[in-house]
Amino acid sequence: MTTYHFVGIKGAGMSALAQIMFDKGFCVQGSDVEKYFFTQKALEDDGITILPFSEDNIKEGLTVIAGNAFKDDHPEIKKAMDMDLPVIRYHKFLGQLIEGYTSVAITGSHGKTSTTGLLSHVLEELRPTSFLIGDGTGKGNPNAEYFALEACEYQRHFLAYSPTYAIMTNIDWDHPDYFKSEDDVFSAFESFGKQVKKAVFALGDDRQLRRLELEVPVIYFGFDEGNEFQAKNIVKETTGSTFDVYHKGEFHGTFIIPTYGDHNVLNALSVIALCHYESIPTADVAKELRTFEGVKRRFSITEKKDQVLVDDYAHHPSEIRATINAARQKYPNRQVVAVFQPHTFTRTQAFLQGFADSLNLADEVYLCDIFGSARENRGTLTIQDLAAKTKGQHVIQEQHTEALLDYKDAVILFMGAGDVQKFQAAYENILDMDVIEEKRAVN
Repeated sequence: MTTYHFVGIKGAGMSALAQIMFDKGFCVQGSDVEKYFFTQKALEDDGITILPFSEDNIKEGLTVIAGNAFKDDHPEIKKAMDMDLPVIRYHKFLGQLIEGYTSVAITGSHGKTSTTGLLSHVLEELRPTSFLIGDGTGKGNPNAEYFALEACEYQRHFLAYSPTYAIMTNIDWDHPDYFKSEDDVFSAFESFGKQVKKAVFALGDDRQLRRLELEVPVIYFGFDEGNEFQAKNIVKETTGSTFDVYHKGEFHGTFIIPTYGDHNVLNALSVIALCHYESIPTADVAKELRTFEGVKRRFSITEKKDQVLVDDYAHHPSEIRATINAARQKYPNRQVVAVFQPHTFTRTQAFLQGFADSLNLADEVYLCDIFGSARENRGTLTIQDLAAKTKGQHVIQEQHTEALLDYKDAVILFMGAGDVQKFQAAYENILDMDVIEEKRAVN
């Protein structure tokens, strides 16, 4: 039997794909850097071997799945090519894998992972489903009828997919190291839409998505009049959101979600729309929406001492704004403190003022050094350039997060797409030590 070797197996998509292939009964192994990533826990739970990068890992009989963060000159990829082993890029392999299913590709500048997670949760409970979520979660159901997958627009990788359906959550300018403008992003999404086989579900409140010209139907959803699926009468509470859905002007149903912010209402609305077109009963969809517990690193809550710590992947000004608004909905009477680690120098440079404006919606702002990523590890910009534009001009180091102790009963948002979790972990250690010292003082 072929063994699939994943180069960069700790990547979010790669980890999820490895789990899918493992579930389908294939032999799976992979390699990566030795640093711990949250995505590897699921691999370890499955007993999937994770090796340190080494060309010695490459042997006869392997099919190599190459992560997109690694070029052809990577030692393992180069050796596999020299040995004439099959080497397939992640996105191309996934594009081949989804054929034969009713596939739903979820894409957008923001909200891909949360929406993929929500759709996967609903479908899995109601129909046999395989799914790949960008938080490192994957499942390969041997009897799957549906395949839900997160489709990333970066470098137009999603053009490897020709899904049955697509959900497009929004279009915004991001990845400035690749996309030159919002129009460039739009052209990529429209090209992708032209590869969809049956229908595209798109946010009708997004001016760019309204420009789509496709051969398949475009079903618009959103808050505004003129959307085929419209969310109205939204009630935001500390336990979540309730809203009514109208389909072509007719009442479709009332839905409750245990998540926060307008963006999560829209995510749910896209799922409701797709399920309706697949003739999945509305009552069943409503029931499953109420039990969604979220995806990894999207408003993940930890309570420590007198504070609420939130881990969130937000790494774009629009996402930071949405995360802060969600925190205000769930915790209306608490101070909100943003701890943000910018992801890539090009993004920080391109959106410098936008980052400052979004972060300053919090009550206080703390910044961590810029995370360079595998594809970009240096730049002329420094974190001080952003700090100069934010409240308090605070910059913290992993070894010194104790300043956050000053915010009693606060919500601390740790946001970023790099390794901001290490700052939260360091701070949690301080809180734990603080609790121990208090107990000692009492005794």
